[in-house]
Amino acid sequence: MSSLPKLFPSIGDVANETQQLQEEQPSEFTSGDEDRPVQEIESLCMRCREQGVTRMLLTSIPFFREVIVMSFRCEHCGFSNNEVQSAGSIRPEGTVYTARILSRDDLDRQLVKSATCTVIIPEFELTIPHGRGQLTTVEGLIRDIILDLGADQPLRRAQNDAAYAKIQNILDGLKEILADSEDEDEDEEPSTPGEVKPRKASQRDAPMPPFTVRLDDPAGNSFIEFIGSMADPKWNMRTYHRTREQNVELGLIAPDEPTPAPPVLPSAAAGETAEKKEDEEQIGGGLEGENEEIYTFPGTCSSCGHPSATLIKKVNIPYFKDILIMSTNCELCGYRDNEVKSGSAISAQGKRITLKVEDRDDLSRDILKSESCGLTIPEIDLVLQEGTLGGRFTTLEGILDQVYEELSDKVIASGDSRGDSGAFEVFLKKLKAVKNVEHPFTVILDDPLANSYLQNLYAPDPDPNMEIVMYDRTWAQNEDLGLNDMKVEGYEAPETTDKTNAESDQNSKSNAVQEDSSKTEKS
Repeated sequence: MSSLPKLFPSIGDVANETQQLQEEQPSEFTSGDEDRPVQEIESLCMRCREQGVTRMLLTSIPFFREVIVMSFRCEHCGFSNNEVQSAGSIRPEGTVYTARILSRDDLDRQLVKSATCTVIIPEFELTIPHGRGQLTTVEGLIRDIILDLGADQPLRRAQNDAAYAKIQNILDGLKEILADSEDEDEDEEPSTPGEVKPRKASQRDAPMPPFTVRLDDPAGNSFIEFIGSMADPKWNMRTYHRTREQNVELGLIAPDEPTPAPPVLPSAAAGETAEKKEDEEQIGGGLEGENEEIYTFPGTCSSCGHPSATLIKKVNIPYFKDILIMSTNCELCGYRDNEVKSGSAISAQGKRITLKVEDRDDLSRDILKSESCGLTIPEIDLVLQEGTLGGRFTTLEGILDQVYEELSDKVIASGDSRGDSGAFEVFLKKLKAVKNVEHPFTVILDDPLANSYLQNLYAPDPDPNMEIVMYDRTWAQNEDLGLNDMKVEGYEAPETTDKTNAESDQNSKSNAVQEDSSKTEKS
């Protein structure tokens, strides 16, 4: 372990050491001394089959990990290639890094893209699949995209005009970000992949449309730079559990390993058909009591209209009640949606849960936020009305991550963050401080239907940091929930009364007609 700092010095130490060697021993530095920071190895050129040179630099990126930067060049044919590989182990979870690029200074953020990383720019509906590793900046990434997509545009224009027009629209948007003039593009030579040229004064002053760069790496070996600290309001990182397909692609699981068989429904064991298993009456009866199996409802994807299935499972939360977890995943367009519904009767009272968060252990508490629940954090003036984010069953850290992503994506996409004198960025910074528990804060869940839940770490004993208050709903709350007009007992009486009133009105009308006719006969 003591040799690791020598093998992987930081980039700053490498630069200082290289400069010192150039000043003190210029002849030895240029003659290929083995003690140099950059190691050179003869390698076969895959283009001309001659011997080229691969330069390798073992370095450490601050707040990230050790990496190997490799650069190959062949003096015979001029072919060159740059690549970066991780020198550490695969992380137990995948990572997603998100950076909001709002100004031209954000284009200078350094970016590590591993061979398993997928780059997503949602504003352009652009997804770059995993490929070679790369160490560059956001601006260098944009230039590489323009270079790769623009190379085949003349051929697309001749073969597929629709694809040409769509890709050209993306290229025009990316060129607007770089603010390169057409004259400069014609005069300058094509840049090599990953090369970033100095930004001119006209480019620095040109307006730039905001956009988002998202790095999704199942191996967790990618990174995008934050400014200042991890509390950067325009930077976010989250982790996720890899799927079986991702583990197979990373080589962690053999493809031929058998997958666990899904649970067999009791009705299937009895030889009943699939249509009968999906019948609502059978499912309703099967959900009573203990947790049951996963049931499937056929439906239609709300995004593309393709047939998709919704999986429903009833889960019992200890010391709370039964809930229904519903999950929809479209195999055609990739649309995914998760939702939580209450599996019990409507509560007679509302519930207000107040939790004082003091350390990071509180972020691991399970939380069920129903559609009728509002969430408030008074310390940062955060108020989420009922219905925001829908029903969610996750952890407190997960719900805060979702709030951060939803707010930052929607507000930055609409362009409202530029006209508030930085107030929204200040709010995001406060929200990130809350996510990192840099100071104690309070979470208040107010649910008029009492269908929300926050885990009690001391259950069944009371939690000293959590207060639960049951209260009577107001008439306005019952009206919003549709409870004032709902009758579950004695609902036949109004129908009888209405029928009696209708008959009496009909009799009175007939009597009035008879009186009018008798008056006419007398006259």
